[in-house]
Amino acid sequence: MEPQAIPVITAAIAANVQIATAESLTAGLIAATLAEVSGASAVLRGGVISYSSEVKASLLGVDQSLLAQAGSVDGEVARQMAVGAQSACGAQLTVSATGVAGPQPHDGKAVGTVFIGWADKEESGFVAHHFVGDRAKIRERSTIAAINQLAAILGKASSQ
Repeated sequence: MEPQAIPVITAAIAANVQIATAESLTAGLIAATLAEVSGASAVLRGGVISYSSEVKASLLGVDQSLLAQAGSVDGEVARQMAVGAQSACGAQLTVSATGVAGPQPHDGKAVGTVFIGWADKEESGFVAHHFVGDRAKIRERSTIAAINQLAAILGKASSQ
């Protein structure tokens, strides 16, 4: 279990914030890691595994013209995935992951290129990463980055 998952769930429970995920390259690992924490059911609403661009568009509302132009591995796609997960899952705080785990590049993006998107009640954004390693390591590091992003947002909210 990712060490940050425990404080994420604890902080979400304390703040009464519902969490959801929208996952492409991680294919559910982020939600599964959060669900390993006892009490996660109080705040983890669910997630959408959107491996294909069609699912990103139809279930998460990602702009089809953006997908056609930029491809699925893009920061704005990650941001829109996170925003879409809010309405799809009824959550206030969401995180998304899209990227290239390998072994080949995808949509002109190098292996290890990952975008973590996020959305809360007031704003949304994304963070770009480049991870080194094999497919499993890139997916693991993407999951850790997404959970760390949730921790940062929850930490920011609790300090305000």
